[in-house]
Amino acid sequence: MRTGIFAKTFAGTTPDAVLAAARDAGYASVQYNFACSGLGALPETIPDTAVAAIRDASAKSGVAIAAISATYNMIHPDIGTREAGRRSFAEIASVAHRAGSNLLTVCTGSRDAADQWRDHPDNQGAEAWQDMIAEFGHLLAIAERHDVFIGVEPELANVINSAAQARRLIDTMASERIRIVLDPANLFEHEDTDTRDRIIDEAIDLLKDSIAIAHAKDRNPDGSFATAGKGVIDYPRYVAALKRAGFDGDVITHGLSAAEAPGVAAFLAPLLASEGRGA
Repeated sequence: MRTGIFAKTFAGTTPDAVLAAARDAGYASVQYNFACSGLGALPETIPDTAVAAIRDASAKSGVAIAAISATYNMIHPDIGTREAGRRSFAEIASVAHRAGSNLLTVCTGSRDAADQWRDHPDNQGAEAWQDMIAEFGHLLAIAERHDVFIGVEPELANVINSAAQARRLIDTMASERIRIVLDPANLFEHEDTDTRDRIIDEAIDLLKDSIAIAHAKDRNPDGSFATAGKGVIDYPRYVAALKRAGFDGDVITHGLSAAEAPGVAAFLAPLLASEGRGA
């Protein structure tokens, strides 16, 4: 298991600067975002020079590209907005292997036109589900064409808002191209300790055959997000559950400042290295 971080945690619009900062903070991998190349998170076109710069920076720093963000609002109420996001997904997919990764991360979106991370009463309706399924049909064709995988992250405010819904998506699409980005802090908001532990354990068990990367952020007692290790999640238990499930991939932290990054790396590294597999 490697300790990783969102590349955009660090300031800079060149991969050299960003990956060097990740390395110096103690990380072996990043979830890359093309904003770190000065192109925005969803570029319409990606120059060959930008792809080469990522590859070269990864080789120079020793920091792997675990995944690349291609997140857009898959159920935006405006179809044109969805289509623009899909075109960017396709552009990122076309360069992913050359940039060093075969995994593109997405969220499943919200009917909220202004904020894909904000809940909307229509998100759990049949029409939103069907729009999402149709969008995945397009993305899977792109993924097949470019031999990449799609990492779907359950989010409380999105269509896929639980492990059970993620399992439903996998079973519905019946494609090995769909993988899961599992973030324990996205599975609950306010729960007691026993319920929280059960939700996380059950999610890992339900999705263990499809988890591509695991995320590491936390929740404060009031339900707001916190830096990994600073909130209510039992991280030794979470990592042990991942290990029991056979997961040995990247654990990517985010939702923290660059100043906090070395401390989180120091917190996660011994947990990921430990051979202990008990809760």
